[in-house]
Amino acid sequence: MDAHRKRPTVTELRLSAFKSHRGASFPLGPVTLFAGASGSGKSSALQAYEALARLGSGAALGEVFPDPAGCVPERAGADAQGRRGFRIGCTVDGPAGPVRLDLAVQAEPELRIVGERLTADGRTLLTTALRDPGRSSVQAAWHTGGAVAVTRAPLPDDRLGTALLPLRVAGSTEGQRQVLAAAEQVVVALRSVFACDPQPQRMRAPVPVGGGRLRGGCDNLAEVLRRTRTECVTRHAALIAAARAGCTGPVDDLTAEDLADGRVRAVLGRGAQGATPVGRLGEGELRYLALALVLLTGPDVLAVDPAAELLPAQQVLTVLADGFDRCLDARQTGELVRLAVMSCGRGHIRLVGAVADGDGARGVAGVSVVDLVP
Repeated sequence: MDAHRKRPTVTELRLSAFKSHRGASFPLGPVTLFAGASGSGKSSALQAYEALARLGSGAALGEVFPDPAGCVPERAGADAQGRRGFRIGCTVDGPAGPVRLDLAVQAEPELRIVGERLTADGRTLLTTALRDPGRSSVQAAWHTGGAVAVTRAPLPDDRLGTALLPLRVAGSTEGQRQVLAAAEQVVVALRSVFACDPQPQRMRAPVPVGGGRLRGGCDNLAEVLRRTRTECVTRHAALIAAARAGCTGPVDDLTAEDLADGRVRAVLGRGAQGATPVGRLGEGELRYLALALVLLTGPDVLAVDPAAELLPAQQVLTVLADGFDRCLDARQTGELVRLAVMSCGRGHIRLVGAVADGDGARGVAGVSVVDLVP
């Protein structure tokens, strides 16, 4: 088996009934870009992926879906009990082979998980179902494979059952070990996700020195540059080269400057022209620099909480970048696509992004463009 395939990786996203999507299934490669006009469902696809990731990390359903009614497909009717909901899922490849996770969520009259299914090799490893609407639990059944073929127990209706299995399954039979391997593979892949949408208006001001991990909005860009400059000369040189390719004017450095009040600000070195605080750059240049930094770093620098039970070399970080080309010109988008292909080609990082126009990425080796129509 290829070394890259041994790392748990989400290879398919299914939106059976979610917002504008019905019966949709999207294969995901090392670099996948959803392309389409406004309203085509690009952001919805990334939101579903992020929701699965957060549930896999143990988040409660209400935290993940603050507006559950908005996730129900438009004009979806209610059943006889007045219930409406949505369905999402994914496939995760890894040492346990392809593992499918499918989730049914009731949005109305109250938010709860009403069905979950985990399958591998044609065998159902976990199912949950809402048996008693008056209880805040679902009835779960998972494969045992010993003297008792199936174990049944209640699970909370506001948590992903797959993420709870490692705490419930002893692993004393071959069947239980198969369940654990599949569940852990899914959880590892879903936890290794960094949702990123740089906010230029929050990146301009100096920031206090903190933990040095880049947040999803990239507002602490200066603080992270201060760290990366000293920790990895090679990666920082690549970042300077990216800045030179995507920013207007000469660039010979990108660093953080300590201020008298204890804060730091990011600056572009301009050679004989001096230095330019990045706060003076345009929105496109700021988003470009932030996304380049994300693609050139890793989970130790990004604010993501990967699974502790596996070494970083055994995990793949997936970057979710909504508005990947927002405010960027064709030159900047092309350079980011090049960086993504280079970084993702090493097998330790993947990119799922949303773009308004995928023309600049079509035909690029290693890039999959998914065209969506409103």
